[in-house]
Amino acid sequence: MLFQPIIYALIFIGVFMMVEGVYLVIFGKTLKREKKVNRRLVLLQDGKDTEEVLSILRHEREGNERQERLPVIGPLVEMARHAAIAISVGKIATSLVALSVVAFLLLTVFTGAVIQIRIVVALITGYAAFYIWLRGKARKRIAVFEEQLPDALDLMVRSLRVGHPMNAAIGIVAREMSDPLGTEFGLIADEATYGMPITDALDRMATRVPVHDLRFLSIAINIQATSGGNLAEILEGLSRVIRSRFKLFRKIKAITAEARWSGWFLSVFPIIALLLVQVVQPNYYDRVSDHWLFLPGAILTFILLIVNIIFMRLLVNIKV
Repeated sequence: MLFQPIIYALIFIGVFMMVEGVYLVIFGKTLKREKKVNRRLVLLQDGKDTEEVLSILRHEREGNERQERLPVIGPLVEMARHAAIAISVGKIATSLVALSVVAFLLLTVFTGAVIQIRIVVALITGYAAFYIWLRGKARKRIAVFEEQLPDALDLMVRSLRVGHPMNAAIGIVAREMSDPLGTEFGLIADEATYGMPITDALDRMATRVPVHDLRFLSIAINIQATSGGNLAEILEGLSRVIRSRFKLFRKIKAITAEARWSGWFLSVFPIIALLLVQVVQPNYYDRVSDHWLFLPGAILTFILLIVNIIFMRLLVNIKV
C-alpha cells in the first residue's frame, strides 16, 4: 500500500512504452524508408498503378465516418486517421484488450488491490495509454505538415511564375516534398487527374487534415477560380502570412514559457507532495481518515486540482 500510487504510474508508463515499442518493431523499416520519399511514391515504386494508390490513400486518410462515431473506439479511429496510421477497428479493439490484459497482470503481480479495482484500472490504463500515444503521433504529424506548408506554397509560386498550370504545380509539390504534405498533395494531383476539380480536392484535404491554413488555401484558390487574379501573388502572400504567424507564435511561446512551467508546477506539486507524504509517513492521515469531513474534503480538493489545471491551461494557451 505504501508505494501503490507510484506502482500505478510505473505500470501506465510501461504499457505506454510497450505500445511505442510494438509500433517500431512492426513499422520501423517502413518508417525509415518513407522518410526518404513520401508514402504515395513508395506505393508507386512498389508497382501499384495510380488508381490503386489513390484508393489505398483515400481509405487511409479519409477513414469511415460511421466508425468515427462509435462511442469508445471512435475517437481512437479519428486520431489514427490524423496520425496516418492504417489500423482497423478490429485491430484497435484487439490492441485495447491486449494492453488491458498486460496492465491487469502487472497490477496482479505488483499490487494487492481487489480484483474489481484491478479490472477498472487496467481498462483505463490500456485505453489511456493507446489514446495518448495516438494523440502524440497525430499532433507530431500535423505540426510537421504546418511547417512544410509555407515551403510547398513557395514551390507552387515558383512553378506558376515559370508558366506551369495549377495541376502541374501541385504535382511538383507531390513529387518533391516528403510526408506528410507530399502524400496529401499527391492525393490532390491524382484526384485532379481522374477528373475532380482542384477546388473540390483542396476542400477534401482541408476536411481530412485539421490545419487552419489549409482552409485559407482552399478559400483563396476558390476565390481565384471564380473571380480571377494573380494566383502566384495570392499564394505568395498566404505563405508570408503563415510564416509571420509561426514567428509570432514562437515568440509568444518563448515569452510565456515561464508562466507555462509555473502553471504545470503549481498543478503537479500537490500530487507530488501527496505521494511523498505517503512514502515518507504512510500513517500521516490515519487520525483524521475516520472523520466524516475527510472524504468530502478529499473529493473537493481533487475537483479544485482539476479546475486549477483547466484554468492554468486557459491562461497560457494563446491562439495565434
